[in-house]
Amino acid sequence: MHSRPTKAVILARGLGTRMREQSATAELDAGAAKAADAGVKGMIDVGRPFLDYVVSVLADAGIREVCLVIGPEHDMIREHFERVRPTRVSVSYAIQAEPRGTADAVAAAEEFAGKDRVLVLNSDNYYPAALDTVLDAPGSALLGFDRAALVEQSNIPAERIAAFAILDVAEDGSLRRIIEKPDAQTLAAFGDGAPISMNAWVFTPAIFPACRNVAPSVRGELELASAVADAMAAGEVFTVVPVAVGCLDMSRRDDIAAVRKRLAGIEVSL
Repeated sequence: MHSRPTKAVILARGLGTRMREQSATAELDAGAAKAADAGVKGMIDVGRPFLDYVVSVLADAGIREVCLVIGPEHDMIREHFERVRPTRVSVSYAIQAEPRGTADAVAAAEEFAGKDRVLVLNSDNYYPAALDTVLDAPGSALLGFDRAALVEQSNIPAERIAAFAILDVAEDGSLRRIIEKPDAQTLAAFGDGAPISMNAWVFTPAIFPACRNVAPSVRGELELASAVADAMAAGEVFTVVPVAVGCLDMSRRDDIAAVRKRLAGIEVSL
């Protein structure tokens, strides 16, 4: 038997480099422009701050404790949740002193996780239809998204999805490896059936030593995919949970209008 996780870690520390870039088409109001300029994607107003929608869905899925991994300069996020005072979840913070990569961000939440399994997800993605399935999986797990469903049901252009990490899955449904930024030859070899990672994970405590000890990538970052590979080499098994649903992505300014439209009428309860 395994207990369903009730803790979630939201990675909100990223630099938001793509969001900071100016767009010839995105027209933002002053509040959204301020958050976009700061790279704080979760605080961009899409009816209300995007993070509110993310946290509300977590509460719907039975999450009771949320840890936001933020930078020391991210007062905007703290001030917001101090103001709205969520009642369905408790909100705490883990500080990632420098943006050294996603593995370092996960490592920052080790004290929060303790000995429990935790859900880990990005602050700029919204995937309500899929969370229950990964929370019900045993041990360590991740969502594997169907490419066609992502194209049809998301706000993400097919050409952008083509650059997302694909998952090499064994016959028993376990993860063999993550292939980041696959080239055209790799995509052709795996075909359209290869599931796509949108960085929605359930981790056991085994991930934390892997995150602490991971070597920098060729880009000089401490990357979560590398830490997962190290954890697998040490014996951790990751179940890939297949889902054929959409996911909203808000990594660029041009995404904001589409996300706002998709979330119109969605009730938020914190």
